[in-house]
Amino acid sequence: MKMYLQSLKNDLPASIVVFFVAIPLCLGIALASGAPLFSGLIAGIIGGIVVGFISGSQVGVSGPAAGLAAIVLAAIANLGGYQNFLLAVVLGGAIQIAFGVLRAGVIGYYFPSSVIKGMLTGIGLIIILKQIPHFFGYDIDPEGDFSFLQIDGENTFSEILNSINHISPGPTVIAIISLGILILWNNVLSEKGKIFQLIQGPLVAVIVGIIFYALFIDSSSFGFDPEQLVSVPIPEDTASFLAQFSFPNFAAITISDVWVVAFTIALVASLETLLCVEATDKLDPEKRVTPTNRELLAQGVGNMISGMIGGLPITQVIVRSSANIQSGVKTKMSAIIHGFLLLISVILIPRILNMIPLSVLAAILFIVGYKLAKPALFKTMYELGWKQFIPFIVTVLGIIFIDLLIGLGLGLMIGIAVVLIKSYQNSHFLHIEGENVDDGKIKMTLAEQVTFFHKGTILKELDNIPENSILELDVRRTRYLDNDIIEILDDFSYKAKLRNITIKLISERGTIENAPSYLQFFNLTPKMELYKTLGDVSR
Repeated sequence: MKMYLQSLKNDLPASIVVFFVAIPLCLGIALASGAPLFSGLIAGIIGGIVVGFISGSQVGVSGPAAGLAAIVLAAIANLGGYQNFLLAVVLGGAIQIAFGVLRAGVIGYYFPSSVIKGMLTGIGLIIILKQIPHFFGYDIDPEGDFSFLQIDGENTFSEILNSINHISPGPTVIAIISLGILILWNNVLSEKGKIFQLIQGPLVAVIVGIIFYALFIDSSSFGFDPEQLVSVPIPEDTASFLAQFSFPNFAAITISDVWVVAFTIALVASLETLLCVEATDKLDPEKRVTPTNRELLAQGVGNMISGMIGGLPITQVIVRSSANIQSGVKTKMSAIIHGFLLLISVILIPRILNMIPLSVLAAILFIVGYKLAKPALFKTMYELGWKQFIPFIVTVLGIIFIDLLIGLGLGLMIGIAVVLIKSYQNSHFLHIEGENVDDGKIKMTLAEQVTFFHKGTILKELDNIPENSILELDVRRTRYLDNDIIEILDDFSYKAKLRNITIKLISERGTIENAPSYLQFFNLTPKMELYKTLGDVSR
């Protein structure tokens, strides 16, 4: 507790920034999902307070995720109502808890670093691209719609072209002013004194935006239309506020489609969370490691509670998490406080929130996106070589031109393909001794692990060995040898006799010349396991 109190001077300003980023995203994702607007705010509140308390992440922020919007939109329509969908959210949360108990959190560690960096860069670019229309006051597509093909019928780039043809003076002017404030705050004022570190630039930009809106509320040139402002639901009294909560229909638990949606939500939300955890741990200046199984438990509990009271599914989300980190967060108190700020604001000051221009929030998200996708990163990844750059750039392009999950899937497939190619190439080392091939020795040293992926290259090398040669096959460093490879050696031993090739097998036992059967030598039978430890065989 002492640590959290000492870090409050950093966590409180960070929580305010996350709060301003979260408001339009919670509302926009709810709108893109075809759900009640208040459901997005519920998910944001639960993601901050409940998940924040349980989670072991010190920098991650949870809430409704753009990656689930398409799934939610289809599920609400297919399940016959929002209350049936809420039951699927509750069941999905229970499944996530089971994932945590079964220690499935390890899955996130198997995504290559190049793909994780591609995810961060892709999200940074898509934030910038998606905020350009909002920056100019063209707010046809809701905040939180991060897919290339948008729900308004446009795509990312056609929306940008449309926005250029429909620039609104008021939103654009205050967006430019806000961007100037943020750049000045980040690059100049934050180094001038502690007061500029305690009061964050985004807070100043939002206050200036509200004042600008109030000054020009009746202006025909610089005024704002309702869709150009934050739109938090305003209840008239306590009864109407409570009426915004919905509850799951437990009678639908026997419907198979509900369970299909529940498993889909659990799998997708868990994967997004684990990838976000990997990404935020890399962004964390203190390089803390988040316990992934505990994170799945936290997300599961959050989803069960969110579904019970009418909220959208929850995941850890990279946009809010990266804004949190960029704002100097120290502990998870920032995520928790941001949840309380959401709760208090929608109860006490919804009318003030509805005076915030979306173009101001677009300026804030511009800065967040730029810090995730700095141009220098592309140069760095290119200089690391094609094995890093190709999965990285495929992930980036997939996220921009399709969506987050497909982009990650494409990057992962490319990463796996690169591993297989390098594994294929590195199965052995071939060295020819002697003045010429005809009377020289040929030494083949097998790698530490040789699997069926290497069959093609090893078979090709063996077939190319000339007649009347001596092949020294060194397996002293090999620890795992696939039965398929042993069968190739067995077959080659027969061909070698016909071609007058002498085979010397160099192993930990010593050297064996022209072994009658390599299957017998390695003490393998077809019924035994695919891989065999050579060290165990030799002892």
